[in-house]
Amino acid sequence: MDIVSVDIVFTLAGAAVIATGLREIFHTLFHPWARGSLSKAAFHVAWRASKAVDHRFGSGVGPAVMVTVIFAWVALQVLGWALIYYPHIPEGFTYGEGVDAASSPAVVEALYVSLMALGTLGYGDVVATGGWLRLVAPLEALTGFAVLTAALAWFTQVYPPLLRRRALALELKELADVRYAESLGELDDVSVSRTLDQVTVGLGQVHSDFAHHAEGFYFREPDPEISLSHQLSHAFRLRDAALGSDRPAVRMSGRRLATGLAALAGRLDDDFLHTGGTVEEIVAAFAAEHGHGLAGTDDGTTRSG
Repeated sequence: MDIVSVDIVFTLAGAAVIATGLREIFHTLFHPWARGSLSKAAFHVAWRASKAVDHRFGSGVGPAVMVTVIFAWVALQVLGWALIYYPHIPEGFTYGEGVDAASSPAVVEALYVSLMALGTLGYGDVVATGGWLRLVAPLEALTGFAVLTAALAWFTQVYPPLLRRRALALELKELADVRYAESLGELDDVSVSRTLDQVTVGLGQVHSDFAHHAEGFYFREPDPEISLSHQLSHAFRLRDAALGSDRPAVRMSGRRLATGLAALAGRLDDDFLHTGGTVEEIVAAFAAEHGHGLAGTDDGTTRSG
């Protein structure tokens, strides 16, 4: 294989690695369903390991996997650009005074040049001089800026869904503490419907969050009071009390709540749990997956009424 062919092979291989990494970032952050295959596999493996040891790592699994995936994004970019540089080491570069290009293997030099360009450090000890290579380093620097921006965006967007989930859990807990489901008959229709509809809206937000920010499923709440997986059983009692009411407005809100619960359970089962069970069974599996029983039960199952 001649030199030109080797250059082309390494350039194409590098471009493929770069494209794979950028595709992962796009599918994780910007695709409507946020399903990067690398992040999905990493979360799944880490979650299985955490569950095997009864979630002794607490809430650290989600953030740890996110950091690991970001490092993988960086590694793919460094490797991809290094493959492009590799055939041109050292002839395509000028080295600063005191730098001996022959003292390190070409692969190490290529990785060093790639890492410096991606991090936009620009020490000036190695400078591309060969034709189109002079354009590659600025392009890699732009890619590095994009990866950094993507990492910051990912951490920024994961926490609002977690706050909404905790808020819904607390709301359900407070309603259970005041025995709201048992008191529906004593309250006026408008008040009851407003409260039930508010819970339904919360369920819809969580449903959407799981659809578009799947990584949120792998953030476990060690405190049962703010864990939706633990508190969600209270929604069944609200649903059953509303559906059993003799007031049309309350029954309508109960039907809306039942629909919201079914939709959320369907999302959880389709994307994470795969039980194929009833809504109640799926919610019980959700609680078990996060290491919590269902609130108000002794055996891990939901009781109605």
